[in-house]
Amino acid sequence: MTTEGVVIDGESLTPAGVDAVARHDAPVSIAAGAREAVRESRARIADVLGGDEAVYGVNTGFGSMSDTRIDAADREALQANLVRSHAAGAGSELDTAAVRALLVTRLNALAKGYSGIRERVLDVLVGLLNEGVHPVVPSRGSLGASGDLAPLAHMSRVLIGEGQADVAGERMPAAEALAAADLEPVTLQAKEGLALINGTQLTTGVAALALVDAERVLRSADTAGALTTEVTMSTTASCAPAIHEVRPHDGQAVSARHIRNLTAGSEVLDHHRDCDRVQDAYSIRCLPQVHGAVRDALDHLRAAVATELNSATDNPLVFAGDRVGPRASGTDRAAVVSGGNFHGEVLALRLGYAASALAELAAISERRTDRLLNPETQEPHLEPFLAPDSGLHSGLMIPQYTAASLVNDLRSLGQPTLDNASVSGAQEDHVSMSAGAAYNFREAVEKAATVVGVELLCGAQGREFLDPDLALGAGTAAAYDLVREVSEPVAGDRALADDMAAVGDLVRAGLVEDAVARALDAPLA
Repeated sequence: MTTEGVVIDGESLTPAGVDAVARHDAPVSIAAGAREAVRESRARIADVLGGDEAVYGVNTGFGSMSDTRIDAADREALQANLVRSHAAGAGSELDTAAVRALLVTRLNALAKGYSGIRERVLDVLVGLLNEGVHPVVPSRGSLGASGDLAPLAHMSRVLIGEGQADVAGERMPAAEALAAADLEPVTLQAKEGLALINGTQLTTGVAALALVDAERVLRSADTAGALTTEVTMSTTASCAPAIHEVRPHDGQAVSARHIRNLTAGSEVLDHHRDCDRVQDAYSIRCLPQVHGAVRDALDHLRAAVATELNSATDNPLVFAGDRVGPRASGTDRAAVVSGGNFHGEVLALRLGYAASALAELAAISERRTDRLLNPETQEPHLEPFLAPDSGLHSGLMIPQYTAASLVNDLRSLGQPTLDNASVSGAQEDHVSMSAGAAYNFREAVEKAATVVGVELLCGAQGREFLDPDLALGAGTAAAYDLVREVSEPVAGDRALADDMAAVGDLVRAGLVEDAVARALDAPLA
C-alpha cells in the first residue's frame, strides 16, 4: 500500500493521519514552523534555568515532591530517573498500531512548541516511526491524569537506550534497536523527560484508531440495515426527506439519505410498493433515528479527539512571559505554567458515551437479524432461520445467538469511567481513567463489527429466498456480492464461525463501504 507522508506541525493531525502512520507506515516529517516553535520554547527553558526561581519539573521534583529543589548538576539524572521510575506498567502489550499511534500523537503534541524540549527529541521520535522501531509498552498503568504516564514512560525509555523494542518482528534491547536504525540514544536535559511522559497520547491514539473503525462499522450498519429492509419486503418510506426535515438532527438525516441511496433502483422495493403492510417494525422503521443518534455520538467524540490530537497536554507548559497571569514561574521572556491539560476527562466521558452508542447500534442490528430469522416475525417468503429445509437444518439460527451475546457484552462496556484513585501523596487526587475508557471503546467497536457482520451474512442469505430476477438496490447489491465472495449461500448446515469472521473482517477493514462507494460512485458520509 502506497501512503503519502504525514507532516507533523502540531496543528493539523487527524484521526485519518494517525491511522495512516499507525497502520500503513506512512512516513512522518516535521514542518519547518514547528521546528522554529520548538527552538523558541527551548530557549525559554534556558532563560528559566539561568534564574534562581523554583520551576516545577525543571529544577524541582515531581508530584508531591514538587517542593524539593534539584541541583543543576543533577537535572539530567532527574529526567532519566523520572522515565525509569514511571515505566511501571503491566498487562498485555500494546499492539504495533497502538504503539505507533502513541508515538505519532506524542510527537505532534511536542511539535506545538509548548513543551520546552530540543529538536533532537523530535528527531529521534521521527526516527522510531520511519525506521520501524517500536517500543514494548504494557497496556495497563495509566490513570488518565497526569496523563498516560506509565505507558508513555515505557515508550520514552527506548529513546534513552533502555527497555526493549520490536524491529521487523524481532525483539531486542533498546540500545540494539536504535543502533540498527542508525539512531543515537538521547541524553535527556531539563524538562524533557517530563515532557515525554506527561500527556493524554495513549488515550488519544487508541481513541483515534478506534474512531476510524467505529465510523466504518456505522456505515456498514447502514448498508446491512438497507439490505435487511429489502429482504424483509419492508419500505424505505420512513427515510423520506420530509420526515427528517421536521426533526432536523444531522445524523438522522445522513442515515436516512444513506438508506435511500443504497436502495436506489431496487426492483425488490418496487415489487411490493403497494402491499397491505401499514408500518414496519421499529428496528427497520426507526433505523435513521437510531443510527443517526449513534452517528451524532461518534461526531461528538470525533470533535474531542480532533482537538486533543493538536493540543499541548503536558505539564508544565512553556509560554512567552506576556501570555500568562500571576503565579507563573520564569523571566520576562519566558513563563513556565503548571496546569492540568493532561487530564483525560474530556475524552473519558465521550468515549463512554460512544461505547454506549455502539451498544445501541449492535442492539438494533441484532433485532433486524432476528426479524430475518424468527419464524414468529419473519415474512412468509423467508424460511425459518433462513434454512433451506428448516427442521432438518438449523440454518443461521446460532449466529443470532452470538450476536445477542455480544450485545450483552457491549452494554457493560459503555459504563462511564467514574472510578477515582488518589495518588502521589494525594497531590493527584482526581483522575479520569481515560485509557480504560479508550480500551472499552476499542473493544466495543470490535464486537459491534461482528454483530453487523452477522446481519450482513443473514441479509445475504435472505436474498436467496427472493425472486432472482428482481434486482437489489445498487448499494445493497454491491454489499451482497461482496459477502458472497467470502461466504457461499447456506445450502445445508455447516459450521458458520469462519463465515461470520470473514464478513466481520469485511466490515472492520472498510471493504463493505468501499464496495458500496464504487457502486454508487460516491462514498457514504
